[in-house]
Amino acid sequence: MKLIQTRIPDVVIIEPAVYGDERGWFMESFNQEKFHAALKDLGLPVPRAFVQDNHSCSAKGVLRGLHFQRAPHAQGKLVRVVQGAAYDVAVDIRPDSATYLQWVGVELSSNNHKMLWIPEGFAHGFVALENDTHFLYKTTDYYDKASEGALHWSDPQLGIDWPGADHYIVSEKDDEAPNVDSLSVPK
Repeated sequence: MKLIQTRIPDVVIIEPAVYGDERGWFMESFNQEKFHAALKDLGLPVPRAFVQDNHSCSAKGVLRGLHFQRAPHAQGKLVRVVQGAAYDVAVDIRPDSATYLQWVGVELSSNNHKMLWIPEGFAHGFVALENDTHFLYKTTDYYDKASEGALHWSDPQLGIDWPGADHYIVSEKDDEAPNVDSLSVPK
């Protein structure tokens, strides 16, 4: 597994080793020991254990996010696409961070096998670039409705360059999420 830091160094692209032949391919999608060692090699903290797996399926143009959970149920997320393709976005909402309110975006697909590690303190969202896109993510804490928060996906202060469609399919809840100005971010 190869870890590549993004322009927000705490957010890391993971390129797993994929072994293929005439039968197809094989990859180790998660190995805690290797993941922790690779994070330590980059000088990054080891996350809490993953306690929940989530799976969504989206049509092309569906945009989900930008979601996060506040302490004490903040979540780190290890995300990947197992069918289709998505443009995945992480926004730094840690007020004391040098990269506060900056974002990174990465295309994840069933073809490139890339994963993204998003630590606690980030809002997260994605847009499906193909129909029937299956998105999986492991989280370091359980979902807790009272702790959930969101940022508006098109907040001009964030300036996220979402690709893939002129019109996105967005839930009413996500479309009514607050902008950065009216949001109390986690500390």
